[in-house]
Amino acid sequence: MQKWKILDSKYIIQRPWATLRVDKVQLPNGYVKEEYYVLEYPSWVNMVAFTEDGKILMVRQYRHGAQQIMLELPAGVVEEGEDPQEAARRELLEETGYAFDTITYICKLYANPATSGNLTYTYLLQGGKKVQEQQLDSSEDIEVVELSVDEVKKMLWDNKIGQSLHCSALFYTLHTLGYFN
Repeated sequence: MQKWKILDSKYIIQRPWATLRVDKVQLPNGYVKEEYYVLEYPSWVNMVAFTEDGKILMVRQYRHGAQQIMLELPAGVVEEGEDPQEAARRELLEETGYAFDTITYICKLYANPATSGNLTYTYLLQGGKKVQEQQLDSSEDIEVVELSVDEVKKMLWDNKIGQSLHCSALFYTLHTLGYFN
């Protein structure tokens, strides 16, 4: 197995939340694909956050791509030059108002490696305490929801959490904690 050779590359659009590049690539068998489209995104963090009384923090918000209000994990962008673990703490505090005693790395996944190269990091945070009100961006409308582990497990099994990377994060984390052994 060999990597593809990039013969040419140009940007079609470069915006903070939408960067599209088209590459001309040569496959190992010699075939040249004139247009291979790649979306560039920053890396993300997903947080499976347990309050001090053992509840999992989730957030409810509208997702325009799906045109649905969805229940998800708190999540956010890793700013340029920022450590993903610090991004997790920062995003949780901003979105939920909770601070946490401990943070543990769980996994990193690609959202869609066929067309994008960004990573999504998952962290387990425990011992959460509400220390402030939410500090949301003007484009955010987020409701914080506290759920028991059993409620989250049932939602996973009933396909009630529609964000695939958040489902993966929950399954990895709950398995790590012994809930799916």
